[in-house]
Amino acid sequence: MNGEWLSPLIATLGLVLITVVTRAFFMIPERELPMPDWLRRGLKYAPLAALAAVIAPELVMTQGALIQTLLDARLPAAAAATAFYFWRRSILGTIVVGMAVYLPLHIALGW
Repeated sequence: MNGEWLSPLIATLGLVLITVVTRAFFMIPERELPMPDWLRRGLKYAPLAALAAVIAPELVMTQGALIQTLLDARLPAAAAATAFYFWRRSILGTIVVGMAVYLPLHIALGW
């Protein structure tokens, strides 16, 4: 048995260490980290920006190319989910409405 198992083990341990440090970064100090007000305000929008960066390409692209037709089940599902969210402000309801629109269009109509 040679050292083939060593590289994946080192990579896995490195990823574990990086994950723990980055996720616990704000919990490690005993007191609050000093930061300017503009940065504190900007960090409030970071989760929303990250979510938009993940979802937007998924809505308008297929296999790395822009969608060529409006007959794509993701578009009406996203529109219905967005409308529901602004109407009721319910995350669970938003997911349910989006999937309730997406699944019939995708499965039954093949969009």
